[in-house]
Amino acid sequence: MELAEKYRIAEFLDTANDFLCSGYRTRRVEYNFEDDASLINNAESRAVSRSERHSGDSLENIAAEIKACKNCPLHEKRMNAVPGEGVIAPVVMVIGEGPGEDEDKQGRPFVGKAGQLLDKMLDSIGLSRDKNAFIANTVKCRPPLNREPRTEETEACSRFLIRQIELLKPKYILAAGRISAHALLKTSDPINKTRGSFTTFSSGEFTCQLLVTYHPAALLRSEDLKRPAWEDLKLLRSKLDTNAEPEN
Repeated sequence: MELAEKYRIAEFLDTANDFLCSGYRTRRVEYNFEDDASLINNAESRAVSRSERHSGDSLENIAAEIKACKNCPLHEKRMNAVPGEGVIAPVVMVIGEGPGEDEDKQGRPFVGKAGQLLDKMLDSIGLSRDKNAFIANTVKCRPPLNREPRTEETEACSRFLIRQIELLKPKYILAAGRISAHALLKTSDPINKTRGSFTTFSSGEFTCQLLVTYHPAALLRSEDLKRPAWEDLKLLRSKLDTNAEPEN
């Protein structure tokens, strides 16, 4: 049996279990054969993704899949999907919430007012998307009217984000905002409980240290959050300095 076929069978069993556990049987009156066709196509897409990950993934592959993705309703009104941008093997990977209007227009992360502030924040501790950082979001398409991403939307995008993290292998992750913290740490704790100290993030065989801070957009709305956000940045800078590789 081919590897891709094994993945298809595994995905089919996962899908069947999800439906049974979520009350699929109670909704049988709404069933039609087009639903099965959609499920099979999605399962095949996920199987191919897993196969590609084992055979040599790339940022280009992931970006192409993101731009073609229709796994949640957010794709319906997007102008551009926003995979992320930055350097390979970054010192820090910044993960925010989701694209806004400017990001949707340009297909790039953090390019509006919040993005300009983020660039200044990173620059203050020696980081830049051009030289040692990578910037992404938990969801890759803009939620309508910039609302918060819903759980099913972050879950639909999670496989892309995890693949990016595993491929980039950042030394540290900076989770910008509550939505990012919830998605990465699998918690519902308020951000004032999760920020201010490092925690361990693991995915497969990859492990790194993760720090939560406030989203730049929140800082634009509230002056009171700027001081604690600056303390978070100083903590990250201290960690970078402590673990910096000696110069030759």
